[in-house]
Amino acid sequence: MLNENIFDLIIVGGGPAGASAAIYAARKRMKAILILKEWGGQSVVSSDIQNWIGTPHISGADLAKNLESHVKEYAGEFLKIKVGSMVTNSEIENSLDGNLIKISLESGENIFGKSLLITTGSNRKKIDIKGADEFEHKGLTYCATCDGPMFSDMDVVVIGGGNAGFESASQLLAYCKSVTLLSRSEPRAEKITIEKLKTDPKFKLIIGATPKEIFGDKFVNAISYLDKDGNEIKLDVSGVFVEIGQIPATDWVKNIVELDETGKIKIDPWTNRASKEELIWAAGDATNILYHQNNIASGEAVKAIEDIYKTLKTK
Repeated sequence: MLNENIFDLIIVGGGPAGASAAIYAARKRMKAILILKEWGGQSVVSSDIQNWIGTPHISGADLAKNLESHVKEYAGEFLKIKVGSMVTNSEIENSLDGNLIKISLESGENIFGKSLLITTGSNRKKIDIKGADEFEHKGLTYCATCDGPMFSDMDVVVIGGGNAGFESASQLLAYCKSVTLLSRSEPRAEKITIEKLKTDPKFKLIIGATPKEIFGDKFVNAISYLDKDGNEIKLDVSGVFVEIGQIPATDWVKNIVELDETGKIKIDPWTNRASKEELIWAAGDATNILYHQNNIASGEAVKAIEDIYKTLKTK
């Protein structure tokens, strides 16, 4: 294997974390390749993002375009970009150049690097009930932080009895007229969070509620659920926020990094190194850090690049 065919760094993922990493790697003149299926990450579907720092309002599509154009400013001698490529597998190989990361693409091509930064994020679990697909982005959303302010002074429902569901409800109470949380069973969120929300007169918790159908015209105007006795009950609402979990996009690295019970990559929060292998780092929603937001993912990726650069230069 010739040295010119080996990258200093392979970055996988085209969201805020991957884009930030690519820009910082190129500025440090690291020979890097960014491999992505598409630009933008999860937020590409949001119509109005209001918490991307420095930009009061931006659509997910425009954010993706901005990330793309910024990264492409650095494409050339030090940065290669490979768009539309699905990674299928990864492994560590021994060579004359030392241990290398080998990334296999769906096309059959293999990419080799001295280090790997994983920024593939996660995919939100979709709710499988009648009307969900029809009204997604038309009142049904999977991101309270991204879309919540658009539902000011409206009645909304949150689906999900875990911490994410209650955290979303807490955010929405700041500007929504009312927030009803539907939980299939006893809530799994922290007791202190549940009790705090229950003191808010705008909040209502319904336990034993199984979502059945989303209704609407151009936008959502109601949701129905089955109660504990199997009765169908309909609520008039303007928004439905789904928080039933996420699926980390980490299946392709499960053999070379340590994952937690949910499939997220365990990292050292000080450096963003993946726990099992010194050649690998991770940032963003694919990791087991406590909080997940675009701005956090971007910062975590920059932090990882600083550690990767120091590690490669001091080998």
